[in-house]
Amino acid sequence: MPDTVYRLGETIISEEQIRERAAEIGRKISEDAAGEEILAVGILKGAVMWMCEVIKNISVPVKIDFMAVSSYGAATKSSGVVRIIKDLDTAIEGRHVIIVEDIVDSGITLSYLKESLSARKPKSLKICALLDKPARRRAEIEIDYAGFTVGDVFIVGYGLDVDQQFRNLPYITSVTAE
Repeated sequence: MPDTVYRLGETIISEEQIRERAAEIGRKISEDAAGEEILAVGILKGAVMWMCEVIKNISVPVKIDFMAVSSYGAATKSSGVVRIIKDLDTAIEGRHVIIVEDIVDSGITLSYLKESLSARKPKSLKICALLDKPARRRAEIEIDYAGFTVGDVFIVGYGLDVDQQFRNLPYITSVTAE
């Protein structure tokens, strides 16, 4: 069976714009944390590049951990079924936790994740997302630190993928299947 061929669109968000926004968010997180240590929880695999960019700009102590959560599989639309594939290695009770996500689309995954992590009694729990796609929202979710708002197109780059492709692009662009 032949691989799907994808066509990339024009750049939607440049590498420079991403870096500038990450610096702003890093400074805001540092202000909000007021000298407290935070635990940044990156949601694998898409959030890795964004998380690295943001934490480089945080001036308070930061520790990191990762979770792998899926509601997509190889599809381009959320299935609505959330699965935790890799859980945290770190206990979060009494800690300031920031969930770092690549994109908030339907909101189902993050809503589930926020509820699950809240039950572990962190001191605070906030969300930092590179992209917000409100047109697709099916669950109400508040994003404390949002990078950019995007329209209802499938996008790749800067950690986001389709079939594990295009994560390495240093910018955000749309993609269509041919």
